[in-house]
Amino acid sequence: MFKTFEPGPTPQRDFYQYLIGCVGPRPIAFVSTINQEGVPNLAPYSFFNAFSSNPPMVVFSSGLRGKDSSAKDTLNNVHLNGEVVINMVNYAIVQQMAIASVEFPPEVDEFVKSGLTPLESTWVKPYRVAESPASLECRVQEIIPLGNAGGAGHLVICLVLGIHIREDVIDENHRIDPHKMDLMGRLGRSYYVRASGQAVHTIVQPILEQVVGFDAIPAEYRNSSVLTGSDLAHFAGLSYLPASKDIGEHVHGDMTWQQLRQEAERSEELHRYLQHLVHTGRTDHAWHLMFG
Repeated sequence: MFKTFEPGPTPQRDFYQYLIGCVGPRPIAFVSTINQEGVPNLAPYSFFNAFSSNPPMVVFSSGLRGKDSSAKDTLNNVHLNGEVVINMVNYAIVQQMAIASVEFPPEVDEFVKSGLTPLESTWVKPYRVAESPASLECRVQEIIPLGNAGGAGHLVICLVLGIHIREDVIDENHRIDPHKMDLMGRLGRSYYVRASGQAVHTIVQPILEQVVGFDAIPAEYRNSSVLTGSDLAHFAGLSYLPASKDIGEHVHGDMTWQQLRQEAERSEELHRYLQHLVHTGRTDHAWHLMFG
């Protein structure tokens, strides 16, 4: 059963929570700007992502205040000078980020309030956050208003002029190590997720080879009540169908399979055995058994 919500009949405050609770985890843009008087501003936005690598473009959205539909300091500043630095938020600075999310008056420097260190930028006037593991210096290309009521987003489309990445998060292959980056993501309400440790998984994506797909899995197993979609995806992502000569070798070499296969009433255990093989890294063996 599902509950259904529409933007009109559902109060905007509630619909907002349903929306951000469903769309997540979201990366966090810790946006640094500067106002007309030269006062730095620092604020986090989780309506944010990268949208192009060539040219390198990122977009964040600054919503109008719900209470009076006024623009936030960040939006006012980007209209003024069109420059931002987007700093990445890792676990080490997430509590300080939360302090910077408080609505201070425009004349207040959030670097001072949050205890974070301003670092001079290379291409733009707004400061980088020295404690951030990576910072993107950007020039604002366009600002697209999505409405004029409270909560209406304003898309700030940014061209990345350069990226500063802390040396210790780059591995020997010149790629970013997600565990060392230790980024935070935003969920609904006050929930966050930490993208490191056991939360990070490697999923092999078949880019170069054609894969067999779900329709190649024998129906007996494709319609299993035991094997999940995630289990079956291990087979669907393979690039080959088992050869007849290899099937026999796998079947005859597995006494557990032979015993389970002979007892029709134990079909559920048969499927659980295949599941066990997948979970223990023996997908190739399980794939051959399916055709035996």
